[in-house]
Amino acid sequence: MRWTPKLAAAALAAVLQACAGGPVSAPAPIAAVETKAPVTILVSIDGFRPDYLERGVTPNLSGLAAKGLAAPMRPSFPSKTFPNHWTLVTGLRPDRHGITANKMEDPARPDETFTMSTDDPFWWNAADPIWVDAEKAGVRTATMFWPGSNVAVGGERAKDWPNPITGGARPRDWAQFNMIIDNGQRVNGVLDWLRRPARIRPAFLTVYFDTVDTAGHDFGPGDPRTTQAVADIDKHIGDLLAGLAELGQPANLVIVADHGMAATSSDRTIVLSQLLPAGSYRSVETGPYAGLFALPGHEAGVEKALFGERSHYHCWRKSEIPARLHYGSHPRIPPILCLAEVGWQFAEKPPTARKEGGNHGWDNAAPEMAALFIASGPAFRPGKLPAFDNVHVYPLLRDLLGLPVARGKDGDGAVFKGVMTP
Repeated sequence: MRWTPKLAAAALAAVLQACAGGPVSAPAPIAAVETKAPVTILVSIDGFRPDYLERGVTPNLSGLAAKGLAAPMRPSFPSKTFPNHWTLVTGLRPDRHGITANKMEDPARPDETFTMSTDDPFWWNAADPIWVDAEKAGVRTATMFWPGSNVAVGGERAKDWPNPITGGARPRDWAQFNMIIDNGQRVNGVLDWLRRPARIRPAFLTVYFDTVDTAGHDFGPGDPRTTQAVADIDKHIGDLLAGLAELGQPANLVIVADHGMAATSSDRTIVLSQLLPAGSYRSVETGPYAGLFALPGHEAGVEKALFGERSHYHCWRKSEIPARLHYGSHPRIPPILCLAEVGWQFAEKPPTARKEGGNHGWDNAAPEMAALFIASGPAFRPGKLPAFDNVHVYPLLRDLLGLPVARGKDGDGAVFKGVMTP
């Protein structure tokens, strides 16, 4: 029989007091220790390539991968931040959930443009994210940043100032994204939520880190400063693990990235204004791919200039985009899509200065676009998985939260069959 130190000390004091002939008082009652059920924490490290784990600076992430599951994960096309974060929490590809790009237009709102600061539910209402379904099922949720988590999904925004939103659902607790809130504050915010009393403590949480992606854009994936950003994130993952241990809080961690990163150079630029006459087209977004409209009367000329065999890029009518990209049916996708060779980029005008850096958005099957996936915790057995599509993360999250299987999704839980504990 094992005694805790406090119990042993109390018993010893009682025995000594009895031997001295004095009255014996009952030991003070010991507070019951709460047995905590595992929580699920979805962690996004924006722009984290799986091979960043091979740089020798990630003891915490590599340790979680060794104790749990790890795999390279294919993002959905386009391999951009907002489309893929929404895929991860809805189980739908961008062509179905409607967040088809970081910047986009909608024929139903011809005077508006979606950007990464848009929180009007109109743009997001095609799919409920997992926190909405969890809250409906009585599972409390909290998001320390996640694209779309500040949106009242299902709501409606008034046209007139101050544009109040009626209806809709958000996580029970959420934070508005701000880059100046550092990674330590983000981790501490998650831990503070988990310090709450059980009745208001979240069971599903998200936390989002952007600094690896920022370094990758600024310096390129191979730069030492990007490796330093990877090391810094790993330290904060260690802080999260230490905080969970201190709280006695078991957790199933699902750690993902939205996409990878490829090296870029201003020397590898495809200049649209040199391919197409001024006044013949309009671009919505440029970079690794370009979404274009041919202006009325110029359709034939634009198609002739862009279609066919070309160096470093390929263009299609949206109805002819290769089926493997699962992209091209949504009305928010422009009539013409041009996709550059990895490392090459579209721009409206020639670069004015030489620059090296990094970007993402290319073919989602390109190795450079692969994304991190690690799952570790009491629900997982150690093992390696083959590469899989990121649409399968959503059904995994539902399983961890005890939610029923969702029908009509692009992902399913078969990927994880046999690697979960009973």
